This record gives sequence, C-alpha cells and structure tokens, in this order.
Amino acid sequence: MKTLSQAKQPNGIKLLRLVTICGAVVLLGGCEAMAITAFGVGASTGVAQTLNGRAYRTFTAPVAEVKQATLAALGRMGMKVISSKRVANEEIITAKATDREIEVTLEILSPNSTRMRSMTRQGMFYDSATSLEIVLQTEKRMING
Repeated sequence: MKTLSQAKQPNGIKLLRLVTICGAVVLLGGCEAMAITAFGVGASTGVAQTLNGRAYRTFTAPVAEVKQATLAALGRMGMKVISSKRVANEEIITAKATDREIEVTLEILSPNSTRMRSMTRQGMFYDSATSLEIVLQTEKRMING
C-alpha cells in the first residue's frame, strides 16, 4: 500500500511547489545583496555611528575648512547656531533645532586633519540619525566646496 507522499500528485501542485521554492531562494538571495550593499555604503562613507546619539568622521582638511562646512550644513538644515568656542585643541559648536540640542566638536589632529563628532539630544534621549545627517551634510559641503 502506498503512502500519501508516495502517491502521484497532479502537475499543478508540483509546479506550485517548484515556484514557491524558487521564489524563496530568490528573495533570500536579495536579502544578502541588500545587507552587503548597506555595509558597503556605511563603510565607504567612513562615518562611525553609535547608539548614544553620536556620529564621527575624520576629514583630511584643516579645522577652519571643516568648521565652515559644518556651519553651512547646519544652516542648510535649518538649525540655529547658538555658540562656537575654542577649548584647547577643539572647536565646539552648539546648535538648536526645535526640541533637539546639537553639539559638534571639531578636534584638531594635525594641521591638515580634523576629527568631527556630532551629538544630538532630544530631552533625555539621543538622536543618532540627526547626528549622522549633520556629519554627512558637512562631508557633502567639503566635497562641493
């Protein structure tokens, strides 16, 4: 006596199973490609992002150029610059956007290297996305002049 699995199945069911399996394989392959692409984009920008509302980037440019690009980026984003002060080998820029407080620190590593750290707070919480966007907009200004 044949079991149910050994019994002949209609061609329509076999075709449906084959299409389902092929579709799953294609979709899973797409996930891998997207993950690799996302990793590549993050790695190529050279921006480090943390969960505590900070984003980092080192520029091969003097601090004055990075500061000018940062101020332009903040202005383009509609963020009001509150203050800019020099403390030791760092330039600290504070800004405000609606209910967020932004602090951008430009650390002089050498005459031609500047490390940028952007931190955004929203009350008791941190906003990593805004910090990252400030760094990316500064980078864009550095590239476009």
